[in-house]
Formats: sequence, structure tokens, C-alpha cells
Amino acid sequence: MNVHEKYMRLAMNLALKASNKTSPNPMVGAVIVKNGRIVGRGYHQKAGSPHAEIIALDEAGKKAVDATLYLTLEPCTHFGRTAPCVDRIIKSRVRKVIVGMLDPNPVNNGKGIQILKQHKIDSQVGVLEEELKKINEVFIKYITQKMPFITVKVAQSLDGKIATKNGDSKWITSDRSRAFAHRLRQNYDAIMVGVNTVLRDNPKLDVLFLKKPFTKIIVDSQLSIPQNADIFSKAGPVIIATLKTKPGQETENRQILAKQAKILEVKEKDGQVNLKDMMKKLAQLKIANILVEGGGTLIGSLFDDGLVDKMLIFISPKIIGGKEAPSSVMGKGVSRIERARKLKDVQLKHIGEDFLVEGYV
Repeated sequence: MNVHEKYMRLAMNLALKASNKTSPNPMVGAVIVKNGRIVGRGYHQKAGSPHAEIIALDEAGKKAVDATLYLTLEPCTHFGRTAPCVDRIIKSRVRKVIVGMLDPNPVNNGKGIQILKQHKIDSQVGVLEEELKKINEVFIKYITQKMPFITVKVAQSLDGKIATKNGDSKWITSDRSRAFAHRLRQNYDAIMVGVNTVLRDNPKLDVLFLKKPFTKIIVDSQLSIPQNADIFSKAGPVIIATLKTKPGQETENRQILAKQAKILEVKEKDGQVNLKDMMKKLAQLKIANILVEGGGTLIGSLFDDGLVDKMLIFISPKIIGGKEAPSSVMGKGVSRIERARKLKDVQLKHIGEDFLVEGYV
């Protein structure tokens, strides 16, 4: 490991202190080094708070003069909730800036480095770049595609069933797997389910020891969710994605639900919610990453539309059987094996008596 990688890794570890706290912003860390000593540290703690380099420069003070700034993400050049960081860097009179990766935001991409070089500040890009892209994969998709990063989580039997033919689904996986999956919710801006899951299981979609609020999203084309569903019984905003209603056709149920949740009207596709349009509208609400927990119809449709980024599959060593028992991924599916989606970067973990398969689509 060379000296640049050493200090960039320290900056990355600082960035990770704010894991799951900065959405929809990226995780960013900064370290300032002078004469082989660290004189400033900082990381972006939450959206709207000072950026990492500003915190580090404040700590360094006059020691920043002629120092080297290690920054995991290219400094911003535009006014957002905060002033452009590149101006403060120039004013600090650091001698060198080592950047892990360029800012994927089209508003800024490459401009920060260009301005630094124009001001005769020695600048370098691309230290631990792939690792830094991985920790900010959510931000990269959100800012470049204007779509949330979608993770699908399923709990299934060894033969791919999520319930019996009679709809019984409690419990397929072990207590340890369910506890692990429950904690995962804390890592996301929103949890999404289809209305059939609400009608069958009546979930609360809550989180024990909640550290930050998250949004609960129900995909319900016909707005058939009961007004007394448990999903409304816990704290946290609820969004119901449904089809547009023509003027004068609002039902009493819709009016009551509108008092309990945000009704998000989206375009129609084959009589159902247009999932791509829904995702774009959710991104506009600053929802950057979503954990989809079912059911098989919704998950299958997300795969059909190419919207899934990552899979978390909890597999119990049980056989349920039955051609009428619902599967974890339904939808239209593929017509040929060669078109099947193969997970990449697959990891396998043993959780209690179950297995967790994790991979990217």
C-alpha cells in the first residue's frame, strides 16, 4: 500500500461512519496531511450538514497551508444547501489534493478538479476508486439515472416458494434470519411491498430501535388497501402508489386513505402501476434507495422492467411444493435460459439454519 492509498483508506473509513445517514447525498471523508502528520479530519454526516473537506479544513486551520488534502469524492463547485467546497479549498492554500473518484453528478463531474488545476493546485484522481464507487453505489445511480437503487429481499423455501398454496407464509425462515432481515430495513430510505402482501400478511413494516425514519411504500393500482391496515399503525410516512383518477371519480376510500398516506399517482401500464414512472417520481421525493420485500408479483414485474439492482435471498432448507404455491419471483419471466439474469459478485452466508445469497443483478 502506497502513501496515497494509506491516507485515502483513512478518509474512506471516516466516510463510512455516516453509513446510511447521508441519503440522498454521498458518503464522503477527508484527511489533511502535513509533513507526515494528520492535521485535519472530517466526514459528511448528513444531508444539509457541512461537507467533509470543510470540517477537515476547519480542524486544520492554518496548518492546511502547503498540506495535502485527501478527499474521497471530488469537491463540489455549485451552490446547493452549502457553498461550493472548491472555493474554500483554494482559499486554504493547500498544496495538493488527492481525490478518490470524480463526482458522478453531471452538474459537477470533472469541474472541481479543473478549477483546482486552474488555480495551480496539484490534483490527482483515482485512488481506491473502485472501492469508493462501491460504498456510494446508491448515490451514483440516484444522481446519474434519477432513479432509486433497488434491492429485492425475499425469504423462500429451498424450492423457491414464499408461501403455501393456501397462503400460509409464517414462518419460512428461522428467527435469526428474520431478525437479521429486520435490521436491514434501517439501511434504506424506504421499504416497498405490493398490495397483495398487505392483504395477505398485514405487515407493520417497522424497525426495532429505529435510528432514522424511513418511508413505507405500497404499490396498489386499484387503491384496495384497507383503511385499518397495520402499516398505518406505526410511525413513519406512508406512500401509496396508484393509478391516476379522473376528476369526479374519487371514492370515499381514497379520500380517507389520503389522510393517512401520500397518494402518489403514476402512469398506467397494462392496467397496473407503471413501475418506471413510479420510481422516477419516488426519486423526485429524494428517495434514493428502496428495499423491496414482496410479493412475487411485484418482484417479478420489477425484474421484467429491469429495475432491480441487488438481491438478498434468504433460503430455508424446507420444501413446500405445490404448483399453486407462490414463488419469490413471478411476473412474465424469460423465454430462454440464456436470457436468465445471473447474479454477479455473489456472496453466500450461513445464518442459523438458513442461507443468505447476496448478489448484484
